[in-house]
Amino acid sequence: MPETPEVPQPQLRTLDARSLRGLAHPLRMRMLAALRHEGPATASQLAERLGESSGSTSYHLRQLAAYGFVEDAPEHGKGRERWWKASHDGTRFDESLLYDDDPSTRGAADLFLHEIATIHAQEVNSWLGSAQAWSVEWRRGSDLSDFTLHLTAEETLELIHKMHDLVNSYRDLPPAEGRQPVRVHTHTFPREDDRTRRTP
Repeated sequence: MPETPEVPQPQLRTLDARSLRGLAHPLRMRMLAALRHEGPATASQLAERLGESSGSTSYHLRQLAAYGFVEDAPEHGKGRERWWKASHDGTRFDESLLYDDDPSTRGAADLFLHEIATIHAQEVNSWLGSAQAWSVEWRRGSDLSDFTLHLTAEETLELIHKMHDLVNSYRDLPPAEGRQPVRVHTHTFPREDDRTRRTP
């Protein structure tokens, strides 16, 4: 039988309590996302892009570097400009951080997740606000769907892994005419219903 091709996996940084506290800041999260999505940049470029001062972005870049999220990109530097790049493709959140004994870690975990949700909502709203400028083909290629399934916790985790594998199978496509960066969000969570409320 032919072997199943291996699904390419992104290089992920798994958060622990220390690194979470270093990242759980709205501006740092947005700066890191910008470097991951748009490539290396200077503090001044990030400041202009995010509407911040270059002093602020410089400080937070140094903090991100101290926690291992960004690193120098000397191949992009010109003269005295300091360029930065993301050290990993993405971040993996460990659910155990929500139940950590340290309340500051739990607070950082909560802030981190809420900021992720805020960023996702802003990206969707930004797309809806600019969609008319895109072609009919790209509008057909966008999606805002939701589904309600009845699953166990184990089945839900299996579904998440399958969705992630499917998305990652498109990760290493070679450059081609017409390809654009495409953002894919997944949100999977349980809801209480009448049957759940009646369960003793």
